[in-house]
Amino acid sequence: MTKFIGTGVALVTPFKDDLSIDLNALEKLVNYVIEGGVEYIVVLGTTAETATLTKSEKEIVKQTIIKINKNRVPLVIGIGGNNTAEIVSELKSTNLDGFDAILSVSPYYNKPSQEGIYQHYKAIAAATTKPVIIYNVPGRTASNILPQTILRLAKDVDNIIGVKEAAGDMVQAMRILKDKPKDFLVISGDDMLTLPITLAGGSGVISVIGQGFPKEFSGMVRAALTGNIDEAANSHYQLMNMIDFIFEEGNPVGIKAVLEQYGMCRSNVRLPLINASNGLKQKINSFISVLQET
Repeated sequence: MTKFIGTGVALVTPFKDDLSIDLNALEKLVNYVIEGGVEYIVVLGTTAETATLTKSEKEIVKQTIIKINKNRVPLVIGIGGNNTAEIVSELKSTNLDGFDAILSVSPYYNKPSQEGIYQHYKAIAAATTKPVIIYNVPGRTASNILPQTILRLAKDVDNIIGVKEAAGDMVQAMRILKDKPKDFLVISGDDMLTLPITLAGGSGVISVIGQGFPKEFSGMVRAALTGNIDEAANSHYQLMNMIDFIFEEGNPVGIKAVLEQYGMCRSNVRLPLINASNGLKQKINSFISVLQET
């Protein structure tokens, strides 16, 4: 699945001041990241504040992005949760035309065993002909998918093609990289660890910062994938402080503040998130000013 090697970005959902979806800003953002050189787009992931969108709003976001994309880059759709039967039903009843793969987060809150996680993903993969990417983010789900479970799924289930690995554990990522099937994708789900995971044999990233700085971040990933280590490292260290900033008050609070500074959209988020503080906005704006001077 070479189409998912490189930089994918998990798009935000832009909101107007009345917190309705800003479709004009969404169009601008899709064009911005594609023109910036990203390899693919993830639709309705965590960064999209999907948990606060209605069913009809999700459909509007999906159709808008498909329309604006015009098949320029592959699209991945986030479909996951902690009720396996409900996800299976959604997969069987949802029109997934226009999407190239599914990104499915591991079950959150109910903290299943490793066998439960294995059976969960096996059921999801059986419900669709689309490729499935596992999303392991223990900081949000309160349960970690261990390397042996990911490797077992990679070997047992043909249409499970990769993992977005966001445990923040480089050793865990290397254990997967060491024993994975040749074509199985290990995709960084952590902007800060994208460089080392890619250099260790990973396939790139599904990124948050990549939509604020698509040219710089996707260029860093391509440099890492082609062995241009000095170039990749310089780009990584240039953006390192900003990666800290965008997660300082939660995601997508920080990245929306970046996008507002670039004129892409307003920084509005929906409760229970709140907009970036003035202090964070000042740090972000100062960083961008210095970056534009270099």
